[in-house]
Amino acid sequence: MTNPLMIGLVAFAVILVGAFAGWKLRLPKHHLTDDTKNLVSVSMTVVATISALVLGLLISNANSSFIRLGGQVTALSAEILRLDQILRRYGSDTDLARKTLRQYAEQKAADLFPEDGNVQVGNPATYELLQRVEDLMLALKPANARDQWWLGQATTLAGKIGDARWLLAQQVGEGTPKLFVALLIFWLALLFASFGLFAPHNLTSAAILTLSALAVAGAVAMFLELEQGFGSVIRISPEPMREAVKTLQGQQHFPAAFEP
Repeated sequence: MTNPLMIGLVAFAVILVGAFAGWKLRLPKHHLTDDTKNLVSVSMTVVATISALVLGLLISNANSSFIRLGGQVTALSAEILRLDQILRRYGSDTDLARKTLRQYAEQKAADLFPEDGNVQVGNPATYELLQRVEDLMLALKPANARDQWWLGQATTLAGKIGDARWLLAQQVGEGTPKLFVALLIFWLALLFASFGLFAPHNLTSAAILTLSALAVAGAVAMFLELEQGFGSVIRISPEPMREAVKTLQGQQHFPAAFEP
């Protein structure tokens, strides 16, 4: 994964350089006429409008992606719990499958929300645990129609859990093309250069240009962080997966506390 904070810092530096390049540029007096200022103002209004629209759309799209990823993680945790309940209802023949499912849930939670920040959405070792659960279910021999129905439901849920793994891996890999991000940063640098071009040379102007550049670069970093979903600053809540793991551990350690 790319580091949104580093890209945000690069954006801040580029925009700030553009702002102070315009601020330091000494134009001849015949370039400071009202007509010239109006031309620069109108031209930069077009650039500002495009930049604002694009940045707003990117933030909106990133937020939608973030919410969608969060929903998929919540759905995944619910499907794991439901699968465990179905296997429990099937009978004691599924004890090994349930134990393996618990191991899968624990490893999946560790992959998505690691303490060291090294997210592994498509960890092959974790997927092998799910495949082992499926193999154990396929080895079951239903004794009656009831068991056959439970096994069919469990197989369907296991397939959905496997699908969720691929969906998460694909969506986390998607994002705004880096060339497009670079183009957006260029637009913003050009815009800030126009701000500095006619700004008075005093400390207030320098402070305003710096803070404005920081705010805009922060917006760029924010939408990139939202796109990832499992970023270092803004991340999907780990609680659904962690609660699912706790529930599985509690049910399998204290089965008598639950209804058969």
